[in-house]
Amino acid sequence: MRSLRFTSSKASSPSHSVAQSPARTHIPPTSTPHHQSFSASIIEEDFMYAEQIINRWDLDSPFYTKQDYFFTGDRREARQFVKSVNSLQSAMHYFVSENASSEKIVHAQKLMQVAMKRLEKEFYQILSVKRDVLDSESISNHSSRAISSVSDEDNASDKDDRISMHEATISVSEMVMADLKLIADCMIRSGYGKECVKIYKILRKSNVDETIYNLGFERYSFNQINKMDWDVIEPKIKTWLYAMKIAVKSLFYGERILCDYVFSSSEKIRESCFSDVCKDGAISLFEFPELVAKSRKSTERMFRTLDLYSAISDHWSEIEAIFSFESTTTVRTQAIASLVKLGDAIRAMLTDFETSMQKETLKTAVTGGSIHPLTRYVMNYLIFLSDYIEVLSDILADWPLQVQSALPESYICDTSTDQSSISGRFSWLVLVLLCKIDSGASLYKDVAQSYIFLINNLNYVVSKVSNSGLTYLFGDDWLEKHEQKLKQYAGNYERVAWSKVISSLPANQTVDNLSIEAARDCFRLFNLEFNEAYRRHSTFIISDNKIRDVIKISVARKILPAYRTLYENYRGVFRDVDSVVRYAPDDLSNYLSDLFYGAGAPGSFNASSHSFSSCNGLS
Repeated sequence: MRSLRFTSSKASSPSHSVAQSPARTHIPPTSTPHHQSFSASIIEEDFMYAEQIINRWDLDSPFYTKQDYFFTGDRREARQFVKSVNSLQSAMHYFVSENASSEKIVHAQKLMQVAMKRLEKEFYQILSVKRDVLDSESISNHSSRAISSVSDEDNASDKDDRISMHEATISVSEMVMADLKLIADCMIRSGYGKECVKIYKILRKSNVDETIYNLGFERYSFNQINKMDWDVIEPKIKTWLYAMKIAVKSLFYGERILCDYVFSSSEKIRESCFSDVCKDGAISLFEFPELVAKSRKSTERMFRTLDLYSAISDHWSEIEAIFSFESTTTVRTQAIASLVKLGDAIRAMLTDFETSMQKETLKTAVTGGSIHPLTRYVMNYLIFLSDYIEVLSDILADWPLQVQSALPESYICDTSTDQSSISGRFSWLVLVLLCKIDSGASLYKDVAQSYIFLINNLNYVVSKVSNSGLTYLFGDDWLEKHEQKLKQYAGNYERVAWSKVISSLPANQTVDNLSIEAARDCFRLFNLEFNEAYRRHSTFIISDNKIRDVIKISVARKILPAYRTLYENYRGVFRDVDSVVRYAPDDLSNYLSDLFYGAGAPGSFNASSHSFSSCNGLS
């Protein structure tokens, strides 16, 4: 009666149907003593059925072919096999409890070895052949819910169709991960976790090492890095920056997800596998910035060093989360060590930059009073540094500026922001630069040209600050003060350069009662002073278009109205005497429009003369 009920129950399951397992019908009915329990009969029959399924996939069977892998074919076969192993394990526990010396135990153990050998083969096959679908990007984007439903070990017949339909809706990588988990769980429960883990570690570590190599990263010793020229190291840093981003966001992250999922049944195994697979590669990767930081230093290496620091700093939370196991502490420690060494290197290079600026002496005057190369270099350097404000704030937080004398108030930036330490240091650097500019102005014998030099260089500093991230550090007050200083320099230039020309004209522009002799002297003096001023100032250069036009218009407003009045009142008297009236007002306007382009440089004649013509009627 019990045998009939048991057989009927099995027949209702597709996985145990006659069509699927024809040999099952030839199993002779077990003669059950009257004292044998109902559960014992079920275990006996499950054991016999498990034996049949396992032997079918025996690697040593003469009927087995190397092309046969049940995880690549009908997935019901795979689930059926795993369920048979679970049934075998349950039977072994029962046999031990009944009779520890039973021959059935020996037979069951041999059968379990056959099953584990089969699962090892399947596990290896999946990890090696399915590497393309176990790539880090696919893994990191997987759906845990979808995978968990596929890996459900409840293989009851009424769920097979539902699972098969669900498998069609998920990605291949999710399905493969579910297969790996199914095998790993089965082998670990059966006491063969060591064999499973060994295969996993070998194949996945090979994958990690190969991926890092394909990203272009190579491992170097400190001596190798230290002997390299910068033009050799810099491309390697670029490669590292790319490799590091991919490794953290995809490779290591994906491996952590895969490992956590496949070995979710054992935290100890999960940690051991991930550590052995990723630790060496991660340490090697995070060691590279430290080696660069410890190598030779120069100001040209500053920005790539900041890039290295930023890369680790920006990804630190991810690094900490991925390598959170106790066994991967060395990875976190290496990343922190690199940050510390990079910070030290950046502070050292910044100190060298400050020192070299202070030691710099301007020995040669720049032609035309134009922008000095030091001004361009320092300001562009600071602008690039301003792109790393957050990083520098972290690096310089515990490294206050040490200045022997207090900064002049006009050079102090707005320190109301939380970047005050950066603001103070950048203020100091600009102060040093402006002091150099002031000393450079003394190289010019012509005082007017020294003011042109100050105008050009201070304007370059102000414009660079106002049009970059330095504005946030320096503040509006700083800009306003230095713009006022620019206007002061421009006024001083006009006074020094054009005062003799302006004073050669009558103070009262409406006067028309000058004697002919006085008018002649006035024209001759003006001609002399204007010729001299134009000769000297036509070699001057003002680099900024706006300031150039502002100064030319200002000079024109002071000269043209007075000269036009004199010209209109007395040109008839000296009509035939060219040596007296040499310039018409429009001629002066054209001459002024060509100023500040440098010797032989073409001016914006038409545009400027039009602007100056509008000044002719101004008093």
